[in-house]
Amino acid sequence: MKNKWIYGLLMITALSSLGCKKYLDYKPQGALSQTDLTTPTAVDGLATAAYAGIANDWWDAPITSNWEWGSIRSDDAYKGGGDIGDQGQLDRYEQHYLVAADNNGFGDFGFPGAWIRAYAAISRCNVALRALSKLSDAQLPARTSRIGEMHFLRGHMYFLLKVLFRNVPWFDENASNDQILKTANTMSNDSLWGAIESDFKTAITDLPATQPGAPGRANQLAAKAYLAKALLYHAYTQDDNYNVTTVDPTRLQQVVSLLQDVVNSGNYSLNTDFAYNFLDGHDNGPESVFAIQYSINDGTAIGGRLNMSTSLNYFAGAPQYGCCAFHVPSQNMVNAFKTDANGIPQFDHFNDLGTEMKDSIDFWNNGVDPRIDHTIGIAGHPYKYNASIPYAHSWERLSGVYGGFGTMKELQLASCPCFKKLGPFYGTSVNMDVIRYDDVLLMLAEAQIQLNNPNAALPLINQVRARAAAVSPLVKRTDGTYPSNYRISTYQPGVNIPTWDKATAFKALQWERRLEFAMEGYRFFDLVRWGIADQVMNNYFATEKVRHPFLLNAQFKKNKNEYFPIPQEQIVFTNGLYNQNKGY
Repeated sequence: MKNKWIYGLLMITALSSLGCKKYLDYKPQGALSQTDLTTPTAVDGLATAAYAGIANDWWDAPITSNWEWGSIRSDDAYKGGGDIGDQGQLDRYEQHYLVAADNNGFGDFGFPGAWIRAYAAISRCNVALRALSKLSDAQLPARTSRIGEMHFLRGHMYFLLKVLFRNVPWFDENASNDQILKTANTMSNDSLWGAIESDFKTAITDLPATQPGAPGRANQLAAKAYLAKALLYHAYTQDDNYNVTTVDPTRLQQVVSLLQDVVNSGNYSLNTDFAYNFLDGHDNGPESVFAIQYSINDGTAIGGRLNMSTSLNYFAGAPQYGCCAFHVPSQNMVNAFKTDANGIPQFDHFNDLGTEMKDSIDFWNNGVDPRIDHTIGIAGHPYKYNASIPYAHSWERLSGVYGGFGTMKELQLASCPCFKKLGPFYGTSVNMDVIRYDDVLLMLAEAQIQLNNPNAALPLINQVRARAAAVSPLVKRTDGTYPSNYRISTYQPGVNIPTWDKATAFKALQWERRLEFAMEGYRFFDLVRWGIADQVMNNYFATEKVRHPFLLNAQFKKNKNEYFPIPQEQIVFTNGLYNQNKGY
């Protein structure tokens, strides 16, 4: 049974209610108080329950999968669903121009719900830290490690809030309820990043290098990788209008040092097959640096501790499913997998009107990156590595609007022992990776490029491309042939690419991140970090609205849409203590 220990104290419902100021004075019936939880065993259980907190979500406001926050808000995907108004808040996120601070009102849908769930998880960490501070190492030998874990988990949740909302209130375990009620969201951008980074620094100090027998627990190397991620984002210095003004070399050098420690540890490596990152039976493998753990039929909850954050994304017309066909790959995303005669991305003309890849023959007439058949359901191609189940347009719920392709990475076949139907929705017990080793390599490459060391980045990017080029036998059709014309090469300056200067390397890095993490929710946050979200998104809309008229009014407004608004309900609950973000 996979990491059942993570979910052993889910009965402590009071902890999850502390995350929003709306609930600070509310004690659910039958809830345990902190005075009930003073023994070493109980306190250790509090720390374990904090792990459950970072996975407590649903499709209506996920805090694990970022498909709603980083995929459909980018050029990777359309909302999908039964019509434009189906989960209308997602349509507003996709088109950007109608996003408002009071979207969804008091319901636990969309970004207001994500705010509440993230702070609930943070509160679990703070409660555990307060309890841990009252014990000695003799009473709880794992106390120092548990303290490091709580700082890691808290840093993780504050990182999510930071990239979603930018200006959020920060408080730690030392803040009383009264102090929390008086905590505004006015901390400077640098100071807030610094507080998040401080959590990961504490985690590095307190955590062991590995956690034998408990792969779901954070370790020191995972903390180094996450600190590097926070520093990389922080290195792209933003002014108060969200413009990227400089890229800080000091922080970049710290990124390099931290990630080199992770690489040189020898504890992680790329999976030999890209498919293993998205299949049952490969959880906590060599590529997983830190993952949210899930389980099935283990008695801890209805059906087990399943990942329900992607429940909407299964297909309405597929015989093994029944709902709901959200998160549809965009035509732009599909076209991005094109390669030229040398196996290099078609950087400049991949998305020209009239050159779209739509029908199965198009994936032969164009050379394509092999990762396309791990990422996108294409008519006639094996779906999720099962040659006897080819993807079909009949699976699409609103084919005339969102039709053409299907998402794949986050979904599992109904025949998988990891799969379970709960009412009209679907969940799986496959882990959700937060940081993978491919991300470590590409973050390290990005930092090296920005430090004017493009040659140091070349082997890192090529390592990821070489794995992609080792075409998986799992994508073959029933007759043993491959469904697409795979054509990919590593970058070889002077051979298949003219030069490898900083500008060329950075373009290659940006492209590599898009293809490697396509449909995983990274894309929008990358664009904001690089300061190019407005340029990329408005260029995307200009072409996509020709293909899909429902995007006719879509528009990304610079200096506003880089972040969600602070939920209006939170401003009301704090009597106007919180400042609203720019433009809302």
